[in-house]
Amino acid sequence: MIKGGNVGLAALSEDAGSLMVSLSWSSASGNGDADVSILLLGADGKVRGDADFFFYNNPAAADGSVQLLGKTPTANGSEDRVIIDLSAVSPDVERLVVAASQYGSARFGELDDLRVTVADRTGDTLLGFSITDAGTESAFIFGELYRRGGEWKFRAVGQGYDTGLAGLATDFGITVDEEEEPVPADEEELVKAQPATATTAVEETAAAAPVVVPAPAAEAPAAVPAPRPAPAAERRSRGPRTAKKKITLPKVAKKSLAENDSWRQSRLFPVPTLKSDREREMRATSVLLAVMAQVPEFGRRLTAAFGAPAGHMQTFTEVTLPNGDTPRRPDGVIRVERAGKLWTALVETKTNGNSLKSEQVQDYMDISARRGYEAVITLSNDVALEGSPLVEVKTDGRRKHKVALWHLSWAEVAHQAQLLIRHEGVGNAAHAWLLQELLHYLQHENSGCHGFQNMGPAWVPVRNGIDTDTLCQGDERAVAVVESWERLIRQVCLRLGGELGQKVLPVQRAKRGTDQVTRRAALADRLCEEGRLDAELRIDTTPGILAITADLRTGKLRTSIEVPAPEQGYPLSWAKRLVRQLAEAPADLHVETLVEDGRGPRGTLERLRPEPGDILPKDGSPITGFRLSLFKGMGSTRGNAESGFIRSVDEAVDRFYASVVSHLTQTGGTERRSTRRATSDTTAVA
Repeated sequence: MIKGGNVGLAALSEDAGSLMVSLSWSSASGNGDADVSILLLGADGKVRGDADFFFYNNPAAADGSVQLLGKTPTANGSEDRVIIDLSAVSPDVERLVVAASQYGSARFGELDDLRVTVADRTGDTLLGFSITDAGTESAFIFGELYRRGGEWKFRAVGQGYDTGLAGLATDFGITVDEEEEPVPADEEELVKAQPATATTAVEETAAAAPVVVPAPAAEAPAAVPAPRPAPAAERRSRGPRTAKKKITLPKVAKKSLAENDSWRQSRLFPVPTLKSDREREMRATSVLLAVMAQVPEFGRRLTAAFGAPAGHMQTFTEVTLPNGDTPRRPDGVIRVERAGKLWTALVETKTNGNSLKSEQVQDYMDISARRGYEAVITLSNDVALEGSPLVEVKTDGRRKHKVALWHLSWAEVAHQAQLLIRHEGVGNAAHAWLLQELLHYLQHENSGCHGFQNMGPAWVPVRNGIDTDTLCQGDERAVAVVESWERLIRQVCLRLGGELGQKVLPVQRAKRGTDQVTRRAALADRLCEEGRLDAELRIDTTPGILAITADLRTGKLRTSIEVPAPEQGYPLSWAKRLVRQLAEAPADLHVETLVEDGRGPRGTLERLRPEPGDILPKDGSPITGFRLSLFKGMGSTRGNAESGFIRSVDEAVDRFYASVVSHLTQTGGTERRSTRRATSDTTAVA
């Protein structure tokens, strides 16, 4: 579409009642980011109330009309997705504004490929609109959905705001108040009870700090978002509070009444001791679907991305469905009812590293098409990648009814459960307990639901080929290893993000317009040439990108982060402050000074602690930042055993974040947040 153009959705799809709206952008540096927001407007062009404003801290409408799903990585950027159920939108809402904003001094002109796309319930893209004239704007209206003549239409807007999200919100009737509000007494006690250091990735999940989140939109007004992240002590400027608070698990586990450590606590979901894969699949499917039906926040979160409406959910297992002479029995069925209409999805589950079977999934797709079901959901330990489908299925284009095929990883299921019970909260204590029992089941070694655990059959031959210098460019086995590496990094992001309660996304750098197949082929050729696998993670609140390098020639893993030099002060004070921040870091941490014209001095933290000035260039070259690195031996086997490569990557990331990055986050993050509060983007709704 072109700027100012409009189109009726009914003319594009018969399934346009539920939409997936995606806002995407890319950044050459990997640091660019923005957040989507949705405003519901009445006939006067204003919000009916502050609850009509949805953003990352108020992500869902109580009636299911709007749900923000968060970011997913793309080839060289990220994509923020929103589910909009037009059939659930209140009749007095005339327009839905789709916008995005940035923090502080960041501007949209620094991002590339600004684009909004709209897909229907089946995932088919209906339209797209690219913004090509972004400059100094810190907020942008990408487009809007509006009623006209009894139908919904989309208009490509492309309007920017130099005044940020606060200026945009004010234009649509949201009252902005820059004053901080007092914190209620009960929350003040909670703040005082917080530990001095943040929960790290290597701490036990039971020790995660409780986080109280605002009530749902129907019960409390929204607030223009304050900067992320949100430790309890820093959430005072987020806007109005409500008496009702969501439930998270306590920070410290209750004292056990067991006589000795050999007594095991009774569990709602006993972990199977049988070695049968079929038994594991049946048990895991039943446990998951039961919790989805009983905990609305969890069930809705897992199905919203698949086009399911917000409504009454029921789940079933081992359902027999006719299919010619041989009836089929999918592992599960999910049904959601809203306003007398049913949304149905068949579920096919695999555990313990078993792969999905194309012919089996194809049968379920055909059955769904004949019976008018909306989706087939596959669930396994594998992680789906764009451009590399886990199963190949064929669709009959002559059929009027379209069926969507979606995939979930067990790691993603555990990630969403952990976010709810540790950080965001659920409706009541019983729901929190159910999710905790589910998480305990999934994380047990006998459940078979452990996420990506095997680098695949190509791993050993590729390592041997690199070791003997016989691996040639164009080898398909190298492409398979690159795909496995990408799946592993996606899973690392899910696990780390769930433990921290923050967004953790892989950064993928590629030339504009490069498709995923071409990008992975180029990475495979580089692997053959250099013998290295590289990845980058963007973690909210960290001062830089966390980089991971697996050098298959030396057998070493390197985790590192580049910390930019402060804008003010003197180099010696920078070096001293950095050493103070790293007081708890390992002595073998490698510190390197980055200068404009090349590499600067370097050394271990043990040597720099008594003399921080040794890290400064002797010739006075301008310092651009510091690179901090830890090295670790990598596992040799392809799996997740004690000697496995996957486990060594997990341990390296955990150690580096806990001992290095978390200390930079706590100190440097406060300075950045203070700067952001001084801008108009961080004001709160009155």
